[in-house]
Amino acid sequence: MLLENKVAVIHGGGGSIGGAAARVFAREGARLYLAGRSLPRLEAAASAARAEGAEVEVAVVDAMDPDAVERHVDDVAEAAGRIDIALNAVGFDHVQGLPIAETSLDDYLHPVVGYLQTNFATAKAVARHMIAQRSGVILTISTPGARLTGRGLLGNAAQSAGLEGFSRALAGELGPDGVRVVCVRPHAMSDALATSYTGAMFGRTAAAGGIPMDEWLTGLVGMTVLGRLPTLEEVADYLAFVASDRARSMTGAIANLSAGALVD
Repeated sequence: MLLENKVAVIHGGGGSIGGAAARVFAREGARLYLAGRSLPRLEAAASAARAEGAEVEVAVVDAMDPDAVERHVDDVAEAAGRIDIALNAVGFDHVQGLPIAETSLDDYLHPVVGYLQTNFATAKAVARHMIAQRSGVILTISTPGARLTGRGLLGNAAQSAGLEGFSRALAGELGPDGVRVVCVRPHAMSDALATSYTGAMFGRTAAAGGIPMDEWLTGLVGMTVLGRLPTLEEVADYLAFVASDRARSMTGAIANLSAGALVD
């Protein structure tokens, strides 16, 4: 198994990507600690992971609160003896689809500050333990907005590009201590819409453009080389691989899981 005997902390563990990663990490042998703000969603994700045979603990933690994150991470390290993998899969609704003239400063900054704040808080908390043990993998999640252009992408583009820059710089800082950092950039996942904030967000974006949601999604598919969008399972599978020792030479990378919407 790819992650046998690995200890993984997933912030946003009750979300669509976090829950999918938990199931795959469990299948690959990891011991899991899921953190998030919704206990029912965390318990649902934990139940699915336990069905794969994993040992799973859950904790209600606000990943925007550095002190709360530090306390939880310290508790995990004390209980498990180490932290091998840390995935920040935190996501929250924000404004997309509007031109700059109709976007407030607060709406623009909301995703920029939010995503960079939570990823800083979680990475800082786990980095202390990984540096001490001289090993570990920190995983972040970006979006194709980091490289796309067009109306309505300002906050998402700045957030995604900032998070990718943060991940590259952190990889350079932590690499000499044996810690890897990889940012994964998946496109929209249609099978996440029913359980994720993205369903409502994309619905508003489509409405702002004056087109039905199904037509808007068809347009996204038409932008891809593969003629389809990625799935949660595919993204989770890749996260498990890149967290494993099979990818031990990979760090500072931005993994393109856009189904060819972006071609590097």
